[in-house]
Amino acid sequence: MTVAHKWWKNSTVYQIWPASYKDSNGDGVGDIPGIISTLDYLKDLGVDVIWCSPMYDSPQDDMGYDISDYEKVYAKYGSDEDMQALIDETHKRGMKLILDLVINHTSSEHAWFKESRSSKTNPKRDWYIWKPPKYDAEGNRQPPNNWGSYFSGSAWEYDEVTDEYYLRLFARTQPDLNWENDEVRETVYKSAMKFWLDKGVDGFRIDTAGLYSKDQSFPDAPISFPDLEYQPSHKYAHNGPRIHEFHKEMFSKVTGNYDAMTVGEVGHCSREEALKYVSAKEQEMNMLFLFNVVEVGCDDSDRFRYKGWKLTDFKKALEGQCTFIEGSDAWSTVFIENHDQPRSVTRFGSTKYRNESAKLLSLLQTTLTGTLFIYQGQEIAMENLPRDWSVEEYKDINTINYFKEFKNKYGNDADYKEKEEKLMDVVNLMARDHSRSPVQWDSSAHGGFTTGTPWTKVNDNYPTVNVASQIQDPNSILNFWKKSVQIRKRYQDLLVFGKFEILDFDNERVFTYVKKDHNSESPKAYVVLNFSSDSVKFEKLLDGNFELVHSNIADVEESTLSPYEGRLYIVD
Repeated sequence: MTVAHKWWKNSTVYQIWPASYKDSNGDGVGDIPGIISTLDYLKDLGVDVIWCSPMYDSPQDDMGYDISDYEKVYAKYGSDEDMQALIDETHKRGMKLILDLVINHTSSEHAWFKESRSSKTNPKRDWYIWKPPKYDAEGNRQPPNNWGSYFSGSAWEYDEVTDEYYLRLFARTQPDLNWENDEVRETVYKSAMKFWLDKGVDGFRIDTAGLYSKDQSFPDAPISFPDLEYQPSHKYAHNGPRIHEFHKEMFSKVTGNYDAMTVGEVGHCSREEALKYVSAKEQEMNMLFLFNVVEVGCDDSDRFRYKGWKLTDFKKALEGQCTFIEGSDAWSTVFIENHDQPRSVTRFGSTKYRNESAKLLSLLQTTLTGTLFIYQGQEIAMENLPRDWSVEEYKDINTINYFKEFKNKYGNDADYKEKEEKLMDVVNLMARDHSRSPVQWDSSAHGGFTTGTPWTKVNDNYPTVNVASQIQDPNSILNFWKKSVQIRKRYQDLLVFGKFEILDFDNERVFTYVKKDHNSESPKAYVVLNFSSDSVKFEKLLDGNFELVHSNIADVEESTLSPYEGRLYIVD
């Protein structure tokens, strides 16, 4: 039978990226016992659901998104018994736990792929996507088409064993599974999903949820970047011809038979396409992540082609992300950080007004419609890595490959140093590495993340930016987040479920919007956010009795919004 899905809508979800969260044994890598040791802290923050990023066995080429065994825990993170303890201890505190579901690809070290690559006649050959080479006029071997990898270069990897290429939209050690194969899907459902749901896991964040179905003619992609040999493949690999069929099957055979929460990483699609994924009547997923906001100012296909953004761009992006569910039975998500994005206070706030802008972003997030997601360290306003760190301190495969390709292309240019500095400015703003530096728990060595040597460097600002320094301070960013989450739950009809309407779209300094109950014109939630370093006159853009219920400034002067001041009013 299908269970009615309700609890996840007004939940606050906290994402944990295990490698950088909390190390319990001094080996420099975060682990599951470390997570368990902080469960009371998360409960106190107001967390309802923990999303644990991949903790499966993996060679860690892409930090666990390259899985070699879906049914085993990565040894550095702990044991299978530790994982069961995390499930049980989370539930004991009245919280739920969801896992990352990474099933577009596996690791090349997975037993399935080892069999597949062993010969063209192996029974698992068709579990992955293999194609013969093409040859140019000079007889040089070429990939089957011009699709580019999300991690730079070709999306095809040549394998000498059988003289064919396999598709890998990400790293060369992340071969794409062939979802056209019925046996692949059935095995994935059993090994990657039912195995964990039967252990008590409460659902999944579904990685790259729009990529499973590829155009089976595998045509060349259109030219998006004339300066590159390989091109973005999304026209033929994203939201493909059978993608909704696959998700409907996943729901009917697996998730619909449990009281499971599912949130799909889709990224970019039209409103019509989004509703196909998450309209309740479609029976695919509960909600999805769209990248309108987190990628504002960037090229959709390349985060390092950065143009910058204005507040009107930000408003437009938020409006698209918040309102696509209007008039439907679909549901949405609220997030501005995750393991693939930079730190929000650096990206959207102000270093000069760090305290105010971090609280402003908290006020923004906790008043938007959808399920709320907070990323580890966001609650204390962890920042991007320092600009003076060299590229050698960056560990992410996406950053490393991009920089390598850039150097190969421009390294001999007379102005290469200047080009490199410009790229580093963007890397310092947009790289995934910023969210992956270890959580700063206190002011002791390495921010209290580990007693050993951390696998990646802790941000230099840990002596002042850490949990311990904020937990007892009533005016801290951490305690502001706590209060914001409480207020969100108190006024959930407006803040979690309400209809979103922008009142000052063309204003490039102030962002004002209302949240209305779908069944009543009054009361309304009225949110005003000064996204500038100027003092700005406060104007009430609708009539009514204004009651101030939350603000990021201690002494509010009603007629004026100070730099990065935010307010939440209830208006009757």
